[in-house]
Amino acid sequence: MNKTKEEIKEEQKQADLNISAICKKQKQKNEKNTGDEEIKTMSKIYITSDNHFYHGNIIRYCKRPFKTYQEMNAHMIKQWNSIVNQDDIVFHLGDFAYKGKAKKIRKKLNGTIILIRGNHDEYITNKDGFIIVKDKLLLDNFILTHEPLAQDKIPEGFINIHGHIHDKKSYFGINISVERTNYMPVLLSTLK
Repeated sequence: MNKTKEEIKEEQKQADLNISAICKKQKQKNEKNTGDEEIKTMSKIYITSDNHFYHGNIIRYCKRPFKTYQEMNAHMIKQWNSIVNQDDIVFHLGDFAYKGKAKKIRKKLNGTIILIRGNHDEYITNKDGFIIVKDKLLLDNFILTHEPLAQDKIPEGFINIHGHIHDKKSYFGINISVERTNYMPVLLSTLK
């Protein structure tokens, strides 16, 4: 049975994360008043999934173009920081890093990271520098999840953005796994 928009919005409230408040706070942080002239800089919002930092076997499993996980990590950090600034927000849709390595990588990445837990993220906590969301997040008309939703779980007018399936095409949504985005986050506004 399809969930109604009201049911999805109620689930979002239960996620205990007010994205509007985070974005507003980030915007206020970025505003600078210089006397008569006000300069405003807007935080950008990015989205990505399935980096699998420090996971050497993912190179072979997904035919990633790297020889070692060290090379892969360095490339993805460089790609990330080339577009994401400290004041930007990144929604990461899961499978961030291999066992116990999330905090080490997190320190090297720009932006505020909101992590929707993937099936490899059980070791990651808020203490590692993330805002953690357990299952899914509703943002405008997007339903952000780690795994793709079945077609009957996506209400009319909504789009499921997900990861998990790496280089495969999504049947009912948008797969934002790094293999499909040149190993870098993507501006959310480009998906609208």
